[in-house]
Amino acid sequence: MGNFFRHNNWNFLIKNHAVRWNFYYLTLMTIVCLILAFYTNWILGMILLVIAFVGIWISVHQLRRLVVDTEEYINNLTYQVQRGQQEALLEMPIGMVMLNKNGIVSWINPYMARYFQFEHIVGKPLDQADEELAKLIEKHRHDKGPVVVSWRDHRFEFLVQDRYHVCYLLDVTKYEQISERYRHEQIFLGNIYLDNYIELTQGMSDSAVSNLHNYVTSELSHWAKDNHLLLRVINEDNYFVIGHYQSLIELEKQKFKILDVIRENTSKQNSPVTLSVGIAYGQSDLIKLADMAQRNLDLALGRGGDQVVVREEDQRARFYGGRTNPMEKRTRVRARMISQALQELMTQADQVFVMGHSNPDMDSLGACLGIRRIAEMNGHECWIVLDKEKVHSDIARLMMEINDYQSIRDRIITPDEAISKATDSSLLVMVDHSKPSMSISPQLYERLADRTIIIDHHRRGEEFPENPLLVYIEPYASSTCELITEMFEYQPRESESLNKLEATAMLTGIQIDTKSFTQQAGTRTFDAASYLRSAGADGLMIQYFMKENVHSFMERNHLIATAQFLNNDKMALCAGEDDRVYDPVIVAQAADTLLQMDGIDASFVIAKRANGKVGISARSMGNVNVQIIMEKMGGGGHLANAATQIDGKSVSEVKEDLIRLLTTNDQIENETEKEQQQ
Repeated sequence: MGNFFRHNNWNFLIKNHAVRWNFYYLTLMTIVCLILAFYTNWILGMILLVIAFVGIWISVHQLRRLVVDTEEYINNLTYQVQRGQQEALLEMPIGMVMLNKNGIVSWINPYMARYFQFEHIVGKPLDQADEELAKLIEKHRHDKGPVVVSWRDHRFEFLVQDRYHVCYLLDVTKYEQISERYRHEQIFLGNIYLDNYIELTQGMSDSAVSNLHNYVTSELSHWAKDNHLLLRVINEDNYFVIGHYQSLIELEKQKFKILDVIRENTSKQNSPVTLSVGIAYGQSDLIKLADMAQRNLDLALGRGGDQVVVREEDQRARFYGGRTNPMEKRTRVRARMISQALQELMTQADQVFVMGHSNPDMDSLGACLGIRRIAEMNGHECWIVLDKEKVHSDIARLMMEINDYQSIRDRIITPDEAISKATDSSLLVMVDHSKPSMSISPQLYERLADRTIIIDHHRRGEEFPENPLLVYIEPYASSTCELITEMFEYQPRESESLNKLEATAMLTGIQIDTKSFTQQAGTRTFDAASYLRSAGADGLMIQYFMKENVHSFMERNHLIATAQFLNNDKMALCAGEDDRVYDPVIVAQAADTLLQMDGIDASFVIAKRANGKVGISARSMGNVNVQIIMEKMGGGGHLANAATQIDGKSVSEVKEDLIRLLTTNDQIENETEKEQQQ
């Protein structure tokens, strides 16, 4: 009995809480019964003592058998579990590689050995056995979860447990192929619009119009067939296209050459046709997909046409084309319709607010003065929102002249005053910009986001108000002042028209934006300038506004002195110091000056701004699309005039980024308009 109590099995058994307390209970009851029996009759006590010992011996024997059986069962179960684990490691369809701390292969399971053609690699450094796998482990060793990687022409779900020096590879090639096929067979929808078809065909004979339409349709049909697309004609200048995402990938690789083909071939016939295309994908709802495609087409047209906008739902747009200057195709009918719509919206508002972009120039403030005058001519109250503390020298001179015009001076308010005056029935007109973040008061835009009108001559960017009441964006216009000047023709005749100061400010805006009528100046530009001159615009006052102080002159020359030349000396780049702030107007003037140098096709000037950001002003003669370059750096603008602002980087870092982009960017092509016509 003593040996039994000392046996490990017994020790194991009494560790069980329930058995232990049952044993104590039975022992206590036996002792109590024996005491009572001896107390009553010692003979009875002896009999019960014998019975107790016999019972205890039988119980102990049964308990010992129970313990032995239990231990045998547990041992068998443990063996089966361990054997199952070993077989799982050897047979499971997951590759395992175990390494030691020095990166030497300690063990691989048989499933993994198949990928090494059962070559003996245990004991070898992994980077010698398979360099690609070693790089994958090093790259993903700190990942928190599995990732999908490519290795040995297979796709694997890859997980590294760096703490245990083990990596796991689950072959998911089949599932990835199914997933990839699903992605490639997703539907995309596209709208194709002939930008200038109506304008081109107005003076053509019926046979010439038919030939032109047949050529464009035939070219598009061949293009669609070659790329496995379905093309349908909606009307004479609109087409609908549908295809799979796989085809869209190929079209993007080709950079939509169909735009260049049609433009160049029709140019040889003196009827250059340009296309705008909006493509959308990534949405299973076809109605929403069609709506996205239309919005992308609107974006392409708002940027001047002759380009493709491709966008997946909730992703950034991708742009192709847009290398040529947009052709002037706006009509006076459109100007009249916009003017009438503007008057109607003003009538429905209790008051009108007009504001330009931050750090306003003459075109921005001149346009504000024009809108204020139009509102006054129609009997509506209009406030010009301006931060007088952040203006350049030309605007400061204009403000001094405005002090002599009380009716204008009293209508210029600060952004804070505008926010306090605004009501739910107020109307906001954004001029010379369409990005709310560029506004003098983004907070005022947020207050009147659903009551906003946009009048601008810059290409439309991705950042755009969601629900504007009216949009008048004409990228082929010289300036916003030109667009607003045309509206005066359709205002009430009995009202007081532009005064001398307003006409002078607006003409100054046109003159500055066109570089004294040498760039982007069409016939409509000169018509607008003629109207403003007849309204009293003063040439001497324009010269006064455009004067430059000595400090600005010296700073501009300092920037120009830092010029370096890239791409066979066809591009000039200047950069200010990291700790020196430059006025953005001076930076823009430096870019314009560089462009006047012989052989320079494009100029870029980088400098730190007062807001802590780094600004870039980009200019070109038209054969380098600086808009695309600036968009890649987060900005935008025109083909020949663009800019951007970058936060979180120094001037030298931005300079390095720009040089890298200029020397590798395949969009930088010396394609002059003359060469394209040829």
